[in-house]
Amino acid sequence: MAEIKNYTLNFGPQHPAAHGVLRLVLELDGEVIQRADPHIGLLHRATEKLAESRTYIQSLPYMDRLDYVSMMCNEHAYCLAIEKLMAIEVPERAQYIRVMYAEITRLLNHLLWLGCHGFDCGAMNILIYCFREREALFDMYEAVSGARMHAAYFRPGGVYRDLPDAMPQYKASKIRNAKAMAQLNENRQGSLLDFIDDFVQKFPKLVDEYETLLTDNRIWKQRTVGVGVVSPERALNLGFTGAMLRGSGIAWDLRKQQPYDVYDRLDFDIPVGKTGDCYDRYLVRIEEMRQSNHIIAQCVQWLRSNPGPVITDDHKVAAPAREAMKANMEELIHHFKLFTEGFHVPEGQAYAAVEHPKGEFGIYLISDGANKPYRLKIRPPGFAHLAAMDEMSRGHMIADAVAVIGTMDIVFGEIDR
Repeated sequence: MAEIKNYTLNFGPQHPAAHGVLRLVLELDGEVIQRADPHIGLLHRATEKLAESRTYIQSLPYMDRLDYVSMMCNEHAYCLAIEKLMAIEVPERAQYIRVMYAEITRLLNHLLWLGCHGFDCGAMNILIYCFREREALFDMYEAVSGARMHAAYFRPGGVYRDLPDAMPQYKASKIRNAKAMAQLNENRQGSLLDFIDDFVQKFPKLVDEYETLLTDNRIWKQRTVGVGVVSPERALNLGFTGAMLRGSGIAWDLRKQQPYDVYDRLDFDIPVGKTGDCYDRYLVRIEEMRQSNHIIAQCVQWLRSNPGPVITDDHKVAAPAREAMKANMEELIHHFKLFTEGFHVPEGQAYAAVEHPKGEFGIYLISDGANKPYRLKIRPPGFAHLAAMDEMSRGHMIADAVAVIGTMDIVFGEIDR
């Protein structure tokens, strides 16, 4: 009788659970994974190389497109690296706005992760629940930047503009009558801060709904408990950060350990897991959403009572106000120079990292004194996590590979940049 050998299976890139263009080559013994070999390179957009031929400001929108679920967090790290090299003082109000939007972005990221991870493991309804809240969060993005996803709102020295005093409202149409519109516009009567405040009040109960669907659901627990276990020591050695590291029981969060902007003034906790499996990482991210909501509430309260500038007044770095630019020759020259030539960053190198929703997202910048980076290196969290795919899925079934990919929360734009 012929000897049965292991066979290989292509998992993705056309697989719905492969999240983008991941190609996994699985070596199987029956349905048990013996080896998982992740292949990247199907997306490569050369962001780091493109940045070398564009001014610092022109490269900023590329950051949104790296991890296109955590847009403003990518911009945050990029701006911090430039500010470090140029020794720019960011106004306090701008720092609070940045932190608030970084946490709104964390909610956006975790809601997409929860919806897709649940969907991949067979929980259909959770996706609809999560996308219900994402709509409101996208409205917050749109109100402040004009774009629902690729905001390009953060700037070296602050943010593009202050928070608007009014929220866009729905208008009656053939599909919805005036009564339905009035219901939809109920929480849009005030400013953007009022809209965010309203969301913050409602959100904890909505997280309770997600937990009702999943946390004690026996099918969910069968799919995630004991799957993809990583010990604390191994998680450190593999370069894990974010929820992947905290799920293994290590309380490491850059917002606490290396605070940037105003995180050191805010009150929040770092949730950690015990066993380092997919279920623990799920619980960590659920609690992170509650903590982010708490941070946003504190920022809203501070921003209500503290008006002020939202970007540096150094017009070599930030554009002057449009009224000034149209009335003053010197400001017009500043504006023209900034948008044609950009600003020059002093010679040197800097690394700035933020606690991105997926882990440590870092920008390593080398400047030769020109108006473009000499070299830009991006340190994405997902790259290190994907490298552990083989180790995390060995001995598990093919279906568990889906749960392992889901728990990593990978987005290919940042992995294959």
